[in-house]
Amino acid sequence: MDNLIPPKPEDLRITPDSHRLILQSLKVRLIFPEERIPWNDSMRKHHYLGFHSLIGESLRYVAVYQNHWLALIGWAAPALRCKVRDQWIGWPDTLKNIRLPLIANNSRFLILPHIRIPNLASKILSLNLARLSSDWQKAYKHPIWIAETFVDPRYFQGTCYKAANWSFLGHTRGFSKSANTYKQHNNPKLVFIKSLCPKAKEKIIQPSLKIKQEVKPMRLSEKQADNLIRILLKIPEPRLAQGIRHQRISIIAIAICAIICNAQTFAAIAEWAKYAPQNILKRLRCRKDKTIQKYIPPSEPTIRRFLQKVDAQSVDQAVSEFFLSLLSNSTSPIAVDGKTLKGAKQQDGHQLHLLSAFLHKEGAVIAQTEVQSKTNEIPMFPVLLEPLNIEGRIVTADALHTQAETAKFIVKNKQADYLFIAKDNQKNLKQDISDLNLVAFPPCVPNGR
Repeated sequence: MDNLIPPKPEDLRITPDSHRLILQSLKVRLIFPEERIPWNDSMRKHHYLGFHSLIGESLRYVAVYQNHWLALIGWAAPALRCKVRDQWIGWPDTLKNIRLPLIANNSRFLILPHIRIPNLASKILSLNLARLSSDWQKAYKHPIWIAETFVDPRYFQGTCYKAANWSFLGHTRGFSKSANTYKQHNNPKLVFIKSLCPKAKEKIIQPSLKIKQEVKPMRLSEKQADNLIRILLKIPEPRLAQGIRHQRISIIAIAICAIICNAQTFAAIAEWAKYAPQNILKRLRCRKDKTIQKYIPPSEPTIRRFLQKVDAQSVDQAVSEFFLSLLSNSTSPIAVDGKTLKGAKQQDGHQLHLLSAFLHKEGAVIAQTEVQSKTNEIPMFPVLLEPLNIEGRIVTADALHTQAETAKFIVKNKQADYLFIAKDNQKNLKQDISDLNLVAFPPCVPNGR
């Protein structure tokens, strides 16, 4: 595994004789969870646009040679509107809104300072694109068929994209999205695209396109099943007592297990239940047909009608509790982060914003709560973590949550620790840290190295 803190680029000795060897040994990989903060910091410090976050579904990559970081690559959700791209694809707006997730935007590409190697950028792009779709499939359960990027001609000409066989489509119209409106900035960008599969343009506009998703079987011990059922008993029954054939706990348990196994529709959940082994159906408290002596799972209409009625917040809390029980032996830190959901709006018309808690190592979301438009993330922080047993864990968050009351809540109420970011606008805090003279405290190096 590469070092937690990557060596500085200037520590790498690069000579003209070593260029070929570096290109041959170069690797492009996803960052490790613990590398997210160094990656963000490097991008923020060195990229000419700076860095705040990646929008929507996103992946972060690093190009490495002998543990040295040479470049950083960030992929995010595609542009909602791009005239030359949409004309090239030829799709109507109704179809575009459905198929946009099959496009990824290369929103950040940074060759780190002091790295000067001919053909490095195009080589990195080639290696990255070779694995991008499969990585996206693992992370978000769907592939990527087309890659796009926007290049500012005031600074660059897109040479590395041309060398990597990307196609130039034309220029943007010189608008940028700000909140829910578009503002003209009069700086059109160069638009490049790259197809990642044969006939990508033709496939993406097929009216009856079906993307195959792998639904996996599940291993569930009796102890885990009993724990899941115990947790689900807290969820209220939304149906009338008359005519109930399948218990609420069995329907919800099947839905949870199927979704964990990558089922994303009511039909997929029912299909997973249909082929689940009898011992799993028994552990999930399914109804037993005495005539045929088999456990019978609920049908798709039953699953759909029940899930549409059940209290979503109660289910969300139950799922969070179940995940924590499965990961009870994990010591992974907990990250708290907020995201605005693309295409989802509250009743007042504002976009839906969620504050989520997830495990660094496993990447599993263990809790989330909605942030109403009349408030912000800060007061929702304790609301998010209050139901969770996080004793002894480390909680990380961005600079927005570097608040005294939040720190007190984590330490006193939850018996946990925190790692927050201190920015330059928090002068008193920065001075307090400076007064600690941290140079006198040697860093803890993993494994004694």
